[in-house]
Amino acid sequence: MRIGVMGMRKMTKAAEGGDAEISVRDRILATASALFYRDGMHAVGVDAIVAQSGVAKTSLYRWFPSKDALIAAFATEHDRAYWRWWDGVCARHADPRAKLHALLTAIGKRTAGETFRGCPQLNLTSEFPDRAHPGRKVACAHKAELRLRLRALLAAIGVAAPERLAEQIALLIDGAYVSAQVLPPANRAGDLIDAADALIAARLARPR
Repeated sequence: MRIGVMGMRKMTKAAEGGDAEISVRDRILATASALFYRDGMHAVGVDAIVAQSGVAKTSLYRWFPSKDALIAAFATEHDRAYWRWWDGVCARHADPRAKLHALLTAIGKRTAGETFRGCPQLNLTSEFPDRAHPGRKVACAHKAELRLRLRALLAAIGVAAPERLAEQIALLIDGAYVSAQVLPPANRAGDLIDAADALIAARLARPR
């Protein structure tokens, strides 16, 4: 699971630098992230995180004053990692259509992994309907950013009304994240690309 691995890498790097306090924080966050993603945020208690991370409960509450704060940190860390991943995929291509195809291909591959349990941000909003929850705020901002980035790509392609099409392609992506948990992978990347290209073609055919 990418989130846990990323967190553990950060923890190791901090430990090598001799900063024990940062190492403790990252160990807690990496452990919580892996458990939250695998088992669900409501299902995982603070005691389980303490036991698996090997830190004292007082240390956990020193860095994260509440479980909600820890959930928000989990969402924030995923958000940062996701956009680093996104930028890395885009950096390999100059043409905006090629960037979009590469992103949709990579998303299709992500959803086919054995440890894939859906989009962490969507999972969070499903578990926490309260719009005031700090983690939900991060998740909503993440999805808003997705639409902004798609809009920029589509505007570069030259489609009419890129904001409307960005919303439609975002729905395709989120649909892939959800359906991957109940349906076999088949050719999800190809389906995403075909659907996005059909929507783009329809927009390009319209007068501006």
